Amino acid sequence: MGAYRFVHSADVHLDSPLCSLALRDPRLAELVGNASRQVFSRIVDLCLDEQVNALLLAGDLYDGEQTSMKTARFLAEQLRRLDAAGIKVFIIRGNHDALSKITKELVLPENVHLFGGRADAVEIPRNRGERPIAIHGLSFARPQAPESLLAKYRPPVAGAINIGLMHTSLDGSPPHDVYAPCSTAELLGSGFRYWALGHVHKRSTTEGPCTVVMPGIPQGRDVGEQGPKSVTLASVLDDGSVTLDERIVGLAQFERVAVDASGATSWSDLAARLDKALGDAAGRSVSDHLVARLAVSGATSMAWSIRRDADLLRTEAEARAEAIGNVWIEKIDTDCRRPIVDSAESADPVETLRRTMSDEIVGSEAFRAEADGIVNDLLAQLPPECRRSLAPDDTGLDLLVGRLASEGSEEVLARLAAGSSQEVR
Repeated sequence: MGAYRFVHSADVHLDSPLCSLALRDPRLAELVGNASRQVFSRIVDLCLDEQVNALLLAGDLYDGEQTSMKTARFLAEQLRRLDAAGIKVFIIRGNHDALSKITKELVLPENVHLFGGRADAVEIPRNRGERPIAIHGLSFARPQAPESLLAKYRPPVAGAINIGLMHTSLDGSPPHDVYAPCSTAELLGSGFRYWALGHVHKRSTTEGPCTVVMPGIPQGRDVGEQGPKSVTLASVLDDGSVTLDERIVGLAQFERVAVDASGATSWSDLAARLDKALGDAAGRSVSDHLVARLAVSGATSMAWSIRRDADLLRTEAEARAEAIGNVWIEKIDTDCRRPIVDSAESADPVETLRRTMSDEIVGSEAFRAEADGIVNDLLAQLPPECRRSLAPDDTGLDLLVGRLASEGSEEVLARLAAGSSQEVR
């Protein structure tokens, strides 16, 4: 029984800029910034190694208003590798592609079919006795697509195995804006056998009368896109049965790594805990590189030292990461607190000040009113989307002010405790 085999990917975001990483660590920014190219090369390698019939790219191959023709040349070179092997490539433009100038200037090899802003279907010639294959697609003509595009697609070709490419937010995903929304149920009842989706960066699959696959981004760009990243190797048999094989292609894997500092009494103790947490995370990682965001938390007498000497903590973490190999520290978040002192008559003046700040100052109406004013003034200087993410409503504002007050208090106490003999370095 003949099988039509293809690799399905989306959201490559070639040469996506990584400004936030560049500010922290230029070497890490270079690694992840170049990873999108290396990962696309891996996708092409997979197509060649598996000798598939086609590569399906369901939108956002580029990353917005790019003008670099180096990106265009790189892409053309990779597509020509597939052309030389007789592998077809089917591409639709997503919202980011619609912004890119490269999409209008790049001359594509003959093996590439780029769907336009009007729905189209391409029938694939096959061997005698094998069922026809029809590939359907529709590109974004503009960056915005607030309405469903499903009704614009051509009807399924009778007698053929129909495969559709669509860039869509599908049923909705909180981190993503709404683009060409439609329901999974609508796709399952469309009469197509496979929907190759793009836009949402997290992988998902639904199988039934139609197989609906969102492959996710093949290379994460920050800790919000954590975990191993992949593409889908799919096979469709003449009887309509579909098999899916997830293939990891990501070069750098982002992960949140927890470090329990509870009871730690020295830097050597804390360093050992860092070493174990990073080693365990590296052992679980399935990608070439691990990019870790550490979350150091717990009740420890070192809490103020950890906060005050954040640079020393990062140095310790980076030394452990380098010793393990191919492990990078993206950021360190700390949420350590000193153990609660039961005695109200503690002789430690910094501890006495902590109780005064917590019980009498931070909780007072006067402090809260002034803090609210300061935070509101700062929020007013931010773009609307940033304001909404930090304080979406009055409850969010209260939580933000409370968190900032608590963090500020701990920061002040950490500085005052610089000479405390109770905190061993």
